[in-house]
Amino acid sequence: MSALTSRILGTGIVTPHGTSLAFGKEAPPVSEITNPETGRKHLIATVPAACSAHLGREPRLRRASTISLLAATAAQAAILQSGITPGSRTALVLGVSNGCAQYTRRFYEQIVKTGANTASPLLFPETVHNAPASHLAAMLKLDGATYTLIGDATVGLQALHFANQLLTMGDADHVIVAAAEELDWILAEGHHLWRLTSSTGTCRPYAGGGTLLAEGAAAAVLALEGGSAKLTTVPGQTIPSRRHATAALRATISQLGDVQPDHIVDGANGTWLDTAYAQCGPSDRRVSPKANIGDAIGASALQQVVFATALAGRTLVPALGWNQQAAAALVESSAEN
Repeated sequence: MSALTSRILGTGIVTPHGTSLAFGKEAPPVSEITNPETGRKHLIATVPAACSAHLGREPRLRRASTISLLAATAAQAAILQSGITPGSRTALVLGVSNGCAQYTRRFYEQIVKTGANTASPLLFPETVHNAPASHLAAMLKLDGATYTLIGDATVGLQALHFANQLLTMGDADHVIVAAAEELDWILAEGHHLWRLTSSTGTCRPYAGGGTLLAEGAAAAVLALEGGSAKLTTVPGQTIPSRRHATAALRATISQLGDVQPDHIVDGANGTWLDTAYAQCGPSDRRVSPKANIGDAIGASALQQVVFATALAGRTLVPALGWNQQAAAALVESSAEN
């Protein structure tokens, strides 16, 4: 299947600014996280604990990792806005990149430092990538199809395209798509060593200097009819090397047809990805939300889609990942359909 369409019934978002869109806001509040092995400090942007505090009453989520709480917060908001009641014909697709980094690092740190016999069995279930989807499905009492897709910053768009496949094939009436990212010092350290992060605590798209790693999540409820916006997705592409990024992104976007968008909500983040994003369209049509909410990696593409739903007209959402994937989607407001 190439281009597929559906309708967006509701959306939810979680960023360091909270649970509302951060259009026009300054850079997110920054905090420090320390590598205890070396003492090196890293600047990151975290989500306020108050955003998911209400989930503490959910028995399933009492010991859940941060990523599960973020995903559940965004999904709840999307479901509430959509007005649906999840049932047996409701599917769930979750996109993740680094997964449950905090519990995974803690679990294996125990094994390395004190031996396998001391590793906590309470931590182990939270180390797998599909733990957030499991928690969310149980919380919503879903007994339909539940999937977890693992990828880079494009995984949110890949999850949307997979959801469109489920709807087109008649395997579901509604699909809840969510993506989330949590942070740990080991992730900040790794991205620092890969020379991808900013040393100033800012993310300046198209200005270089690296990105600001952030926590975050987003969600959307899809169906074939209804809703406030039309969503068109296409298959992504693997990029053989960085020098092929621009051509791969153009080829992916071309699957959407002659778009001529009114807006472009891109994933520019101050790294090498921006060279390709600059070719997507005029600068006066581009919106780069990572300047306001930081770079939530696995959640970022779906966050871009949520921003796109707030814009009138046709909005192109291109996405590139550091693992060299390219993806794109088109969001059209109901006024245009």
